[in-house]
Amino acid sequence: MSFRIRAATDEDRPALLEQAWQLNIYEEPISHDRRIDKTGAEDTLQATLNRVAKSGGTVLVAEMDGRVVGHLFLSFETHPIYVRPELRPYAYIAELFIREEARDRGIGRALVAEAERIAAERGMDKIMIGVLAGNTMAEEAYARYGFRPYSHELVKPIKR
Repeated sequence: MSFRIRAATDEDRPALLEQAWQLNIYEEPISHDRRIDKTGAEDTLQATLNRVAKSGGTVLVAEMDGRVVGHLFLSFETHPIYVRPELRPYAYIAELFIREEARDRGIGRALVAEAERIAAERGMDKIMIGVLAGNTMAEEAYARYGFRPYSHELVKPIKR
């Protein structure tokens, strides 16, 4: 089956909402902090859409047989003041998701390639993506797409 990558439209919101919910459900056993209710998915989607809009970014969807089967949220960010000025602007993939039944068909790679094209068009020299520690499937895919570690965030629970 073939697929196509395109900019999201308002009509894609129900599919994006469903996928936000699926992503929260998928990530919950890894992070142990995801809201897996429908309201949590709605809040997640709206917060990500707000981030993308505020940065002048874009939402891409992958469509197969007339159905949205994946998405990528691309925002444009700026590193803090301690980074050299010419290296501060960067593109950021705020979320990448492919429905399980559509995986292993090159859709993720195609979404990332389109995000890179858009970022290059905007004059960006680099693109970044976050991944939950322990999400080895995503880590391996991102490595195949050419991403490498930039920083590591560590967490320690505080006993009260």
